[in-house]
Amino acid sequence: MKTMISIAALVASAIAIPSAALAQRAPAAVVVVVDTNRIYRDCTACKTAQTQLQSRVTALQTRQTTLAGQLRPEGQAIQAAIQALNGAAPDAALRTRAQAFQTKQEQANQELSRGQQNIQSIQANVLRQINARLDPVISQVMTARGANLAVDQGATLAHSQTIEVTADVLAGLNRALPSVTLTPLPAQAQQPQGR
Repeated sequence: MKTMISIAALVASAIAIPSAALAQRAPAAVVVVVDTNRIYRDCTACKTAQTQLQSRVTALQTRQTTLAGQLRPEGQAIQAAIQALNGAAPDAALRTRAQAFQTKQEQANQELSRGQQNIQSIQANVLRQINARLDPVISQVMTARGANLAVDQGATLAHSQTIEVTADVLAGLNRALPSVTLTPLPAQAQQPQGR
């Protein structure tokens, strides 16, 4: 009797194991491919943001040129005065003038650094806004196409054009995100997250 129960238990467990293993298998991958480089380059909000950011970069470069033009003659004059001393110690007036010039240089560098950090923060915020809308759009396109995996075109070696959905994603993003704000990241988003 015990033997029959043991055999029945073994048969039942042998049947249960394959069905449990089958239940744990992942479904077959249905893949779509998205060219995110094209999305970031061609979306309406992206193009507008790129144009506006470029004008800010150009303004910062112009400011850098202006500051350099203002500081160069003064720096050259101080350098010439120091060289004219032929190794002698500069007087108090020349030292004061050199220190004032160095302060102006540091202030100019700080101004340019703040401008560059501001532009980088704006770029990061633009990307954050785009990605916040892009991910749901990709999910919607995946659902519409019956896909369970989206892959960036840059991560593929080759793929069929039938699984390319960049145009659909681009159209969806243009509807979902007609524009972005060109403001720096909020203060809490800029600070590193502690663990």
